[in-house]
Amino acid sequence: MGPHPAVAAIRLAVRRVLHDILNDHPAPEADPHERPNPPLVLVACSGGADSMALASALAFEAPRLGVRAGGVTVDHGLQPGSDLRAAEVVLRLRELGLDPVESTAVAVGREGGPEAAARDARYAALDAAADAHGATAVLLGHTRDDQAETVLLGLARGSGIRSLSGMAAVSGRPGAVRRYRRPFLQLDRQTVRKACMVQSLPVWDDPHNADPAYTRSRLRHEGLPALEKALGKGVVEALARTAQLSRDDADALDAWAGQAESSVRDAAGLLECAKLYALPPAVRRRILRRAAIEAGAPAGSLFARHIEEIDRLITGWRGQGVINLPGKVVAQRQGGRLVIRQG
Repeated sequence: MGPHPAVAAIRLAVRRVLHDILNDHPAPEADPHERPNPPLVLVACSGGADSMALASALAFEAPRLGVRAGGVTVDHGLQPGSDLRAAEVVLRLRELGLDPVESTAVAVGREGGPEAAARDARYAALDAAADAHGATAVLLGHTRDDQAETVLLGLARGSGIRSLSGMAAVSGRPGAVRRYRRPFLQLDRQTVRKACMVQSLPVWDDPHNADPAYTRSRLRHEGLPALEKALGKGVVEALARTAQLSRDDADALDAWAGQAESSVRDAAGLLECAKLYALPPAVRRRILRRAAIEAGAPAGSLFARHIEEIDRLITGWRGQGVINLPGKVVAQRQGGRLVIRQG
């Protein structure tokens, strides 16, 4: 008799991702079990159901494919006893057979709000752990439900199709290796929790996930259930599908913008307003956003309204003055050219 369907589902999801990783890093030998330096894959584990299920599936599948499996848990220090809980997660990961396993403590700042600050600190810690251990990839336990929430949060921000594309199955921090993999994006949260239950895996429920002070928590416990009540149970799946379609479209527009950028610059490298005007708005605004970031505007602080203001220098020119952007960057129109620079 095979494993429970939920357990089989999480293992299959992880197996597919490990195969992708091995295909990206092929062994010189025919037998993958004889790799002289087998790749190391880490699982980021908070002790919650999603990441514990992921850790269990990685521990099961990795040895069968000649992959080393380790884990890392991040102590955000936001709750009393968080260090003890992190130590407990380390113990659980070692009991699953993962090695190396470590806990890393971070200081969470305030920039961008508590959720964004915690996320930034967490990814910085995961990047540092992966670099220290020479890990090929880091697995994250985001599910289809997390993806649906991310799409709705992007929709509420009104910041365009890229924000509707949610989380990528493969990603990396800006300027870093694309090391993050999300095997569970096609699985719902209920399946993942069921996998923990039938394997008798101890699970810790983060009280922040139920705290109405956090936007994602309110969306999870109030917003999505209300949408499902009004529109039916297929809302989460539809939102996840929207994410993938949006990502495909956004990738295509990004590529178009990248190809068009050189054609709208003059010999001195300045952006020509007339040539920008001739481009489709979606392509033009991508070029403007990239130019602002290259001039020093922080990507996380550059919103749609900023790009719209720059865009009006091209499409609605009325002699406007300098536009101030985040990061002390300014944009202005000078003699038919668009200049974006440090102020």
